[in-house]
Amino acid sequence: MEKQPIQVIGGGLAGTEAAWQIAQAGVPVVLHEMRPKRFSPAHHTEHLAELVCSNSFGAMASDRAAGLLHEELRQLGSIVIAKADEHAVPAGGALAVDRGQFSQDLTQTLDGHPLIELRRGEVRSIPEGIVVLATGPLTSPDLAEDLRGLTGMEYLSFFDAASPIVVGESINHDKAFLASRYDKGEAAYLNCPMNKEQYLRFWQELCVAEQVELKDFERETAKFFEACLPIEELARRGEDTMRYGPLKPVGLSDSRTGERLYAVVQLRQEDKAGQLWNMVGFQTNLRWSEQKRVFQMIPGLENAEFVRLGVMHRNTFVNAPQLMLPTLQFKQRPTLLGAGQLIGTESYTAASAGGWLAGTNAALMALGKEPLTLPSTTMMGALFQFISSASPKHFQPMPANFGILPELGEKIKNKQERYGRYRDRALAELGEFVKLLHSNSSNSHYENGY
Repeated sequence: MEKQPIQVIGGGLAGTEAAWQIAQAGVPVVLHEMRPKRFSPAHHTEHLAELVCSNSFGAMASDRAAGLLHEELRQLGSIVIAKADEHAVPAGGALAVDRGQFSQDLTQTLDGHPLIELRRGEVRSIPEGIVVLATGPLTSPDLAEDLRGLTGMEYLSFFDAASPIVVGESINHDKAFLASRYDKGEAAYLNCPMNKEQYLRFWQELCVAEQVELKDFERETAKFFEACLPIEELARRGEDTMRYGPLKPVGLSDSRTGERLYAVVQLRQEDKAGQLWNMVGFQTNLRWSEQKRVFQMIPGLENAEFVRLGVMHRNTFVNAPQLMLPTLQFKQRPTLLGAGQLIGTESYTAASAGGWLAGTNAALMALGKEPLTLPSTTMMGALFQFISSASPKHFQPMPANFGILPELGEKIKNKQERYGRYRDRALAELGEFVKLLHSNSSNSHYENGY
């Protein structure tokens, strides 16, 4: 009997991963993406898995939370991480990608899969049957209203922002120098050094620069997400706040002058050719004219040409602890699964991880099997356990971090050693989990992907 296709709504990282995992299981899938017929406030292309903020997936090292998440996804056959590895650009210790090649390749790969139908157009209501909802934090109003009716709950909100991107040729390389912190990995960051006088002048102007005015409903209902604060908000929190954040000078020195750096602005390579550079940590809600005025005060960026200026938008997410199971099924409707920022996970890699689990469980249900719950000792399992069991009253989006993992059996004071032990335990238990999947399943999902 012909299988009914699973509907995946949203062609971001989570939806792309979910659709791929479903198809790899031998189940047909319709992937709905409203672009280019309708664009969100943050998207610029029609490609799947467009990266709208940074081009970085976070630290590569597996004894870092993001890096451990990468490694778990590699073991599980993630298409997103496979393509990120393929299209990686130099970024020191981070996994960063050429965002154009990355999203184009994913679009072509999924569009060419015989079991994936890529359907362009807005979905205004949640379909019947097995559905993966991965519409992200900018879900269209009609669909958001339908979800609100299903759950009986309002969305929660926070503000998210994107950093400016600068043309490499417009950067003054007599002032900016190429290096990575502590000389880790390939020297892949352009560093614009500041002495105390330059920093204080920049800080003062940033504090008084004019922002885009928020609408009344935005001021009343949304908050800044602490892990992605606008640079001007950081500045207003104190004279040295930026120096302990994105402008911290530790681990860097300018070999040309031997001067000790008071502060430094880093730019990360955006594309493989090195023609575009992203201002690290400079997500902002300043007016565009103010961005040019203030950011061109940074040494090396006096004549900077911006191909994209910073933008800020309101992101919405559901109260996952009240609505979600650790399988990423909605409690009110188990055939509806969620993934990505919509359910309160934060970061590109976490969205991909949610897409993997939601897609895998959707396929298992279509095949008449029970959905999976990942081991809580893995970063993926701990993340989904957290969002489904946290305090609903104070719930905020959660990125991968070692604080959500179950404690080790012994106290280890050295942080690097402790994180290494968390990693070893997670990967060992995930390995056993994958073996169990192989032994318990005869479908192609586990034979071909893992």
